[in-house]
Amino acid sequence: MSEYYTMTIAGCERHLPRCPINDKLDIAGFIIFGDVELTIAAAKELLKKLPEFDYIVTPEAKSIPLAYEMSRQSGKKYFVARKKAKLYMKDPVTVNVRSITTDAVQTLILDGADGEQIRGKRVVILDDVISTGESLRAMEELIARFDADVVAKAAVLAEGDAADRKDIVFLEKLPLFFK
Repeated sequence: MSEYYTMTIAGCERHLPRCPINDKLDIAGFIIFGDVELTIAAAKELLKKLPEFDYIVTPEAKSIPLAYEMSRQSGKKYFVARKKAKLYMKDPVTVNVRSITTDAVQTLILDGADGEQIRGKRVVILDDVISTGESLRAMEELIARFDADVVAKAAVLAEGDAADRKDIVFLEKLPLFFK
């Protein structure tokens, strides 16, 4: 068994490290941080697949470079749902989530002022990978608190069964590795 899974994403070949989740399952670790070539290419390809939108909202942290690049290419502003409340936040709104790659329950927080900007607008929820859909569900709940219209849920990769979903936009399927 190889320690890496090789795939092509937006024309860029990458070798993703296999990471054990438990004694029966490995996942391929997809880290977009620092990969400028892939970030630019993935942003371009995702933007081609999206409907008209006003804003991008992404959870902290791995998808932030992608949200920035999609914002830069499209001219549309992006917002980050933070993991911890910050002093600058006014009336922050909070939801909890448990994802496959995190041991504990996480919190996602959107600044109330940011929420007011997306109120009634067309929003794209953006993440690096959609797997179980729990982070996505939490993001939808957070955005719903501001009556925004989620026009697309997008990611670079859809992992496992998520690739069969009809309600998401993604570039490539990422398999799960059962032992």
